[in-house]
Amino acid sequence: MTDPAEKITLDEWDHRYRELCCRGLREPDYGGSLRRHAEAGGDRRLLRLRMDNSAAALRLWNLLLSEEDRLHRARAEGKYLVGAMKDLGTVPVMAYALDNTIAFYPDGAWWTPCLMEHSEGLLALADRLGVDDSFCPVRAMVAALVDQKHFPVPDTLVCSVGATCDDMAAIAQRIDELGFPVFWWEIPHRRAAEPDEPAVELPDGFRAPAAQVEFVAGGLDRVRRHLEAETGQSLDDARLAAGIGRANHVRRLLARLRHFAYLGDPSPMPALEMMIAEILSIHFCSNWTETVAVLEDLLAEVRRRLVAGGGHGAPGTIRIYWVNPPADLRAMNLLEECGGRICGTDYMIAHALDPIPEDVPPLEALARAALADPLVGSTADRAARICREAEASEAEAVVVSRIPGASHCASEALLVGQNVGRRLGLPVLDLEVPPVLDAMEPTVRARLEALVETAVNRRHA
Repeated sequence: MTDPAEKITLDEWDHRYRELCCRGLREPDYGGSLRRHAEAGGDRRLLRLRMDNSAAALRLWNLLLSEEDRLHRARAEGKYLVGAMKDLGTVPVMAYALDNTIAFYPDGAWWTPCLMEHSEGLLALADRLGVDDSFCPVRAMVAALVDQKHFPVPDTLVCSVGATCDDMAAIAQRIDELGFPVFWWEIPHRRAAEPDEPAVELPDGFRAPAAQVEFVAGGLDRVRRHLEAETGQSLDDARLAAGIGRANHVRRLLARLRHFAYLGDPSPMPALEMMIAEILSIHFCSNWTETVAVLEDLLAEVRRRLVAGGGHGAPGTIRIYWVNPPADLRAMNLLEECGGRICGTDYMIAHALDPIPEDVPPLEALARAALADPLVGSTADRAARICREAEASEAEAVVVSRIPGASHCASEALLVGQNVGRRLGLPVLDLEVPPVLDAMEPTVRARLEALVETAVNRRHA
């Protein structure tokens, strides 16, 4: 499949799919036309998105949009379902080390109002359940657990508390109150070690007191014992080490994909598909094997395009570093329509992209990875990493995408912007993106165009 890179609509994908099938497309069992997700699945946002035209992108979208079906099938097959909440890349590594166990993030329901364009009624139900729009869109998770129309209720819910956003803590407590018992484990706010205090290096390059690593490892040992009791299996160090190895295989693939996709010129893979690819790292979209296959296909496509000199947009397009996942996927299309391209990201899952240490005991390794969560430390730490990565990726501007109602976004954009401006001198756009941005699209477009124009003027100054 050596066609030039294009971003195409769902209508154009109907023709493209037939064309690929005629040319011998081989698909996994979740394959098929993207149209079915919009019509039978209700994912109407696909009608407004422009998607990459490669067979690799088709497989990526089908993996993402078939996850609910996959979870229901796993339940029917008697597999044990772990609903992990908030930690974004820690507990699933432990769960997938067990046999016949699937981990997923109910938190992912926060994108359902976008994909279904509010037709599913989750946010309205969340309102009635006492979690109104003063909370971020992750409140859709409460409604999804209650109405049971999306994913099956997990056999156990495991949630990290402590250094987490206030929204998530309150929402998880409400879930517990509604009759969905939560197994809690605590992660402290990451602090700098005292001058005479032993410290440990984390995967992100920062350091944390050894006492904090030990504390988190103890909490994860409680999670281990909980999973053992629930599944009747032993989750010993050997199994945990194997699970870490599988997670690191995905993270290494993503590291290569991000390197080629974000440094290639022109961009060999659009921002939208790359964001979805990165999100796969947190729980493998409920299928580790297929996640690996999807990433390998994307990597092969990106390399092919780089060799052929093809890609999306013109060479030299303004390079943007994007912070936080947008509540509406359409925002990634919009950035490219406004003359920008993604060269680096912090979608709040940086710790799920960093390799987990394999030269220390598994629980300590997972504790170090958990403490590298960008929202566990200070905003100054997070801004320092953003600056480091933005500079390395030759970013010419930064977008901080604020999530409506999210407690951690209240002053974060200002602090990140101040740090980026002081250290790198780059223009920063503080941009709130609602779950469906259609009514605000002219304003969002104008602000993105202004940012790109500012970056162009700086380049030629």
